[in-house]
Amino acid sequence: MDTVRRPTRKIAFAAVVLAVAAGLTGCTNAVAMSPAPSANAAACADVQVRLPAAVDTKFDLRNTNAQSTAAWGDPEVAIYHCGVAVPTVSDLPCFSLSGVDWIRDDRGKQVVYTTFGRSPAAQVVIDSTKTTSQVIQDVTDAVSSLPKDGHKCLDPSDVQG
Repeated sequence: MDTVRRPTRKIAFAAVVLAVAAGLTGCTNAVAMSPAPSANAAACADVQVRLPAAVDTKFDLRNTNAQSTAAWGDPEVAIYHCGVAVPTVSDLPCFSLSGVDWIRDDRGKQVVYTTFGRSPAAQVVIDSTKTTSQVIQDVTDAVSSLPKDGHKCLDPSDVQG
């Protein structure tokens, strides 16, 4: 009778090991990211719950392993960090979209957008070979809740030489 139970125990043990391994595999799908320096700001948490479930109509929000971060697409076409350094002066192009000012920094295949005039600041990096600035339009409503800090984009005609 004991010889019959041993294979059954081995099979049961193997099934448990496989189930645990399958469960752990599901956890590894999270995008590995690092939090920004001020990621623990309460305003970042407020934005986090407002982020869109998809950007550019086709890239779904994925799980990340760092506070105040987000990623869309598999592989990622856009990543988001809240709590990045707050820019105060920049010679990069600045534009306003639905009441949120953004600085645009073209870096080859990546375009980095950073909120301007908000503290804490948020940053979105997009892969311009796979998506467009539509991502910024999709994220703007969520980041509009970040507190304004008094800075704003200026038109070149506003700057006195």
